[in-house]
Amino acid sequence: MKSLLKISLCAILAFHFSLSTFHSASAQITHNSQGRLDENATAVLKKAIKKLDNASFTVKMTALDSQKKKIFERDAEVKYQGSKYSVVTSEEEIVSDGKSVWYWNKKAKEVTVNSIEEDDGMNLLNPASLMAHYKKNFREKYIRTEDDGTAVIDLQPRSAQSFHKIRLLINEESGELKCIEVHKYDSSREIYTFSKQKYGKVKGSFSFDTKAHPEIDVIDMR
Repeated sequence: MKSLLKISLCAILAFHFSLSTFHSASAQITHNSQGRLDENATAVLKKAIKKLDNASFTVKMTALDSQKKKIFERDAEVKYQGSKYSVVTSEEEIVSDGKSVWYWNKKAKEVTVNSIEEDDGMNLLNPASLMAHYKKNFREKYIRTEDDGTAVIDLQPRSAQSFHKIRLLINEESGELKCIEVHKYDSSREIYTFSKQKYGKVKGSFSFDTKAHPEIDVIDMR
């Protein structure tokens, strides 16, 4: 589903921290009715941002309708290197070198190329960019810490979007991103579950070699 991929990662999608350790066996709520931002949210987000600078994952992308019925599910191999990223599934491949983005529809044997405007941090395909710019675009709320040490943090957009919040599940101690949930106004959701995380220098290309695929039509919109 092209639209799901393009709104991701998250929502997806990009989120520097020192952590005041906060664990609560009772999953204590840490924000108040006046909407004060909890410093714990900022600490955890900074850890996650640093972690995502060079990383690769397997991501399970799931779409639920307003009745929580699963309407789409697909696995993707995802890599991030600064502003560069790639998302590869069995049917699509999206690759960006930070300046251009290539969308390859394998079934249609077609690649569309577009320029990327200056990243404003609302590219959900790149959670590293999303989180790095979160102060500009979102209000953060630290919701709770689960018994297993998972911090639950909500990002609420400062301007109108197709969703009302992005929920992040992050290992509070390590900063490892576990899950992104995009909550829409009609109660539908997009969920991105991260596994097989690897950190450090990422190998691979972040551009599409059209010469290696002469059978594919290239639509260059730049």
